Amino acid sequence: MIRAALTIDDARAGMRQLEPKIRRYAKLIVRKGVNVTPGQEVVVQAPVETCDYVRVLVAEAYAAGAGHVTVIWGDDEVTRLTYEHVDAAYFEKTPAWQIEQLDSLARDGACFIFVEGADPEALRGVDPAKPAAASRARNSQCKIFRRGLDFNINPWCIAGAPVAAWARHVFPGLEDEVAVYKLWCAILSAARADGEDPESAWELHDATFEKNLRFLNEHHFDALRYHADNGTDFTVGLTDRHVWAGGRSETPEGHPFFPNIPTEEVFTSPDRMRADGIVYSALPLIHHGTKIDRFWLRFEGGRVVDYGAEQGYDALRSIIETDEGARRLGEVALISKNTPIRESGTLFFDTLYDENASCHLALGIGFPECYEGGYDMDAEALRAAGVNTSATHVDFMIGTDDLDITGIMVDGTEVPVFVNGQWSWE
Repeated sequence: MIRAALTIDDARAGMRQLEPKIRRYAKLIVRKGVNVTPGQEVVVQAPVETCDYVRVLVAEAYAAGAGHVTVIWGDDEVTRLTYEHVDAAYFEKTPAWQIEQLDSLARDGACFIFVEGADPEALRGVDPAKPAAASRARNSQCKIFRRGLDFNINPWCIAGAPVAAWARHVFPGLEDEVAVYKLWCAILSAARADGEDPESAWELHDATFEKNLRFLNEHHFDALRYHADNGTDFTVGLTDRHVWAGGRSETPEGHPFFPNIPTEEVFTSPDRMRADGIVYSALPLIHHGTKIDRFWLRFEGGRVVDYGAEQGYDALRSIIETDEGARRLGEVALISKNTPIRESGTLFFDTLYDENASCHLALGIGFPECYEGGYDMDAEALRAAGVNTSATHVDFMIGTDDLDITGIMVDGTEVPVFVNGQWSWE
């Protein structure tokens, strides 16, 4: 039987039916994502186009006991106009008012909700050096804010909400309202928020990470070797005190929160000096509104020494040239192809979702939580221990359906970790 295409009226009726689920999704982000404490400041960064959803999010934050909610709006079109008309030198320095805004909020113990929703190609044709400079300046000059996120001092959560331009990329050829409705359905499903009790669903989901984490932490591999038929042939070393994490995170005081909704990965920070070989992308990377596709990176001694891309080469170069740390790895993440996002067949053109459909690596800063005792170390001590430092962190997907990963023990013993894109025991 051939189903009739959704009409705008169908989409509007569908959106009315989704309203209770969207409220529960907002509640999930507030109560599980950042896990708001009574009286706490909550900061929401969001696109203006998501204002209806943000109002629901703010209401749920106050219902959870937030002392005050600050909303910081963004807009793709204004951002593009800014990059088109403002000299490049401006972006080398974050305005003092913005530094004070972000640093003071972090200093006062705020939690941060980042609503993900953007046109994947909003900045197509814009000089990628400008958004790269702005990001580098913000990440290096808003020191208290960045440390609060990097060291999990301030709970934070990234979660998506549709905007029309994004929905058109995911579901091309549809009317905007239909595409937005379908994207809402996909987001709620990926976030395990399409049922009656998303918070309980997340408790169960969090428990599923335990087996994989136990296997990796008990084996304490010295290195991982990757191989796939697309040309990936790569070995990455792990630090002597690395720790694998996944699911929920905790502040140094033990307050639990989920940095990403959705999340399917287990991850650690590798040894910044030990990565050799070549990796090929498995999915496009959307970075600062530019698509980077069909790209590859070659590593020697932990450092990117060559790279290429069929699309978005300049944007890839802007990532790698952010600073010296951007040429090295800060994250290794393992995700089976047998996960809901991958099995849905939906390409989201957004790293929050697409990274949870594929094993990935990240250029840039590593995680203190992924090094034993890391919360008690400063950036220089972590760097000396092998955990990378940088003003950026960019995930890119390398998990093909035929990816094999072998764990290598200190004594040279080899243990299958992934076979044909999934855990060796699946």
